[in-house]
Amino acid sequence: MEKIVQPIYEDNHLLIVNKPAGILVQGDNTGDKPLVDYCKDYLKEKYNKPGAVFLGVVHRIDRPVSGIVVFARTSKALERMNKLFATRKVQKTYWAVVKRKPRQPEGKLISWLKKDPSKNITTAYDYQEEGSQKAELDFKVLGKLNDHYLIEVKPITGRPHQIRVQLSELGCPIRGDLRYGFSKPNPDKSINLHAKGLYFEHPIKKEPLIIRAGLPNDQFWEQFLTLEKIKIKDKNVDKIY
Repeated sequence: MEKIVQPIYEDNHLLIVNKPAGILVQGDNTGDKPLVDYCKDYLKEKYNKPGAVFLGVVHRIDRPVSGIVVFARTSKALERMNKLFATRKVQKTYWAVVKRKPRQPEGKLISWLKKDPSKNITTAYDYQEEGSQKAELDFKVLGKLNDHYLIEVKPITGRPHQIRVQLSELGCPIRGDLRYGFSKPNPDKSINLHAKGLYFEHPIKKEPLIIRAGLPNDQFWEQFLTLEKIKIKDKNVDKIY
């Protein structure tokens, strides 16, 4: 397995890491050690901290998904980051690999999603079902390689399993995602969904942060780097991580 704690950005307020697929962000009833605990161990060792280490979970990505996860190192940073996410002031970019070509090269998906906690599965409706939440995302096909399509996804909302279920409803389940309609699993039980980019204003320093997470160290994933188009504004170069 890849190194579990892969820091992308770190200061006195935040720790942002690139999570490998297969690791929980927070603990659950499996009892498996979550990423937050691995990161606490990392901070404790690096800074030789006595006692308990504070580390707040700002948001989560699903266990089989890889990519960016933000933790807060202070309660003040946690409160402010939670507000940024709640008010949709964090721009998120994901890469998803699918087998079926979307009907349109780009577009917006709007659904109402309802999660069944007992089964840990989310159902999409095209109308407002009781107990459902509106979900929106923008998508764009970046290209095709070896009978697979790479889709860039920019979620506007942050609902449980949102990208997975909405792409499935589009007729394009994510590679390896048996839960939402793909035909076979990936050998490592991951799915080909990667939280690749975040853009937000630092909660304390009030400067723009552009965070990018490298793809998993995997030949299948790495071939898609040829489809990446990076546009960087010169004035933000020193704020890219």
